[in-house]
Amino acid sequence: MSEIAKSNSLPQGFLWGALKAGIKASGRLDLAVAAAPLGSHAAALFTRNQVVAAPVVVGRRHLAATGGRVTTVLVNAGNANCATGEPGVRACVETCKAAAETFGCLFDEVFPSSTGIIGVPLPTEKIVAALPAMAPALGSTEAHAELFASAIMTTDTRRKVAQAVVQVDGVEVRVFGTAKGAGMIHPQLGPAVGSAPAPAHATMLVYLFTDLASDPAELRGLLEPAAEETFNAISIDGDTSTNDTVLLLASGVSGVRLDEQTRPAFAAALEQVCASLAYQIVDDGEGVTHVVRLEVSGTETDAEARRVARAIAHSPLNKCAWSSADPNWGRLLAAAGYAGVPFQVEEVQIAIGNQVVFEGGVLSPRFDKAAAHTVMSQREYAIEVSLGKGAGRCSFLTCDLTEEYVRINADYST
Repeated sequence: MSEIAKSNSLPQGFLWGALKAGIKASGRLDLAVAAAPLGSHAAALFTRNQVVAAPVVVGRRHLAATGGRVTTVLVNAGNANCATGEPGVRACVETCKAAAETFGCLFDEVFPSSTGIIGVPLPTEKIVAALPAMAPALGSTEAHAELFASAIMTTDTRRKVAQAVVQVDGVEVRVFGTAKGAGMIHPQLGPAVGSAPAPAHATMLVYLFTDLASDPAELRGLLEPAAEETFNAISIDGDTSTNDTVLLLASGVSGVRLDEQTRPAFAAALEQVCASLAYQIVDDGEGVTHVVRLEVSGTETDAEARRVARAIAHSPLNKCAWSSADPNWGRLLAAAGYAGVPFQVEEVQIAIGNQVVFEGGVLSPRFDKAAAHTVMSQREYAIEVSLGKGAGRCSFLTCDLTEEYVRINADYST
């Protein structure tokens, strides 16, 4: 869903809030905090980019030092604190210490995140100065959670939230998620190492909250498959950010623990929230006018299907064709061909919506160009590519490339 339902369905044990620290030139909300006064257990996934921001370095350290315990999440927007060297790490540490003092927790129980332009020193003094006013601004209502969701945005045009409720032995277990991201979106979540300069751009941040009673190991076992099928299966522009982070926090306030019978239902609810957020990210992509769901099948493995989907999704020729609803199926076939997955062209079938456009190694006699154009003129549609070899398959969400995307990113740092 695009807005938080007006009901008492947020997870217990968390407080949210946001304010203006003066980091964004626009003067909008740019500092967000999520607090778990009783503490929470956490699992996180980070970008696989070799270039990583200071908050990724510090966040990984803190999770390792505490064994996955998080009391405060501190997010700033408008500055990525990446490619800022050791001073950037020290700046991140300083803001964590200030947050710990403000919210009464251990220093390494603060989990930091940043998003915005790369290569600009973090204005630590603005964050530190703003934090004392944040404590009385926190609350557990929908309005407080929506402020958090708004403050983390950069080029996003709208906040992204989703939620689900699971009944476990008659007790409600709640899941709430919020995300930001509209450009530099091709998440590849996992370990992150390295430090070197990179171009300025946007990023994907995702925060998931539940009142489930769980430990970090179990949370990671739930988060990894959910992220693999959702956030790792989307792309706006093929660029993997230096700051990508997905954080799952469990407060334990519900008192509910999962077992073999109840774990599948919770896992499904978590994936539902992640899928909604992933869709909202692509749907709000910079300059997006068409959302395209690639359904690739007939490969030997699911991983092969994902490779083909990514090749098609990242092709500038395909993305330009999608922007004008041009059913240029040859570009789809060519991208599949250079994905590095073996197949016989004669066994390939391509369909745009319900229009079969390629089969038997040649243009399909069923191809109706006008009908295919009509399908592609819709805001959202599917393209199916079957390679005819095995049971592997993949569903991958992507979008078109428009002049608006070029305009936004041509002027990003100026």
